[in-house]
Amino acid sequence: MGIEKCGDQTGHEKACDRLEWNFLEKCPLAFGFNEEWDWEPVVLRKKAPTAAAKKDEKAVNAARRSGADIETVKKYNAGTNKAASSSTSFNTKRLDDDTENLAHERVPTELKKAIMQARTDKKLTQAQLAQLINEKPQVIQEYESGKAIPNQQILGKLERALGAKLRGKK
Repeated sequence: MGIEKCGDQTGHEKACDRLEWNFLEKCPLAFGFNEEWDWEPVVLRKKAPTAAAKKDEKAVNAARRSGADIETVKKYNAGTNKAASSSTSFNTKRLDDDTENLAHERVPTELKKAIMQARTDKKLTQAQLAQLINEKPQVIQEYESGKAIPNQQILGKLERALGAKLRGKK
């Protein structure tokens, strides 16, 4: 079995053969006992608590009991529905007073007519023109109806495909 016997003549060789519990006390050479081994106890601990775990009610109460410093911050309107039910707040009043027009720029009437005219001169349908410029037919439809937000890249593609100047001075 590869176990050394201590060679002690006190008669505990039977204990070495049977591997009893007190065997190490009687025969430390059996398992390769080394005087240089570190026999300090090893303590295993859980990992440090996360930020969320530090904030839970149980952890806060434990910190209070131990006398640790606890910082509390009250958030404005936290846990209430005051903002939704209040009549007017500062931000609402400011928005009401604001007279700036926040609508997106749309395709001007002149551009709509120029696109339609150039397309009909080339005898193209909206779908064919869209295929020429690698866009969806819906994009051409939006430009011609004036609902699209002007995009300089698409306007450049339209100018090249139609062979007409659509932006700037004519």
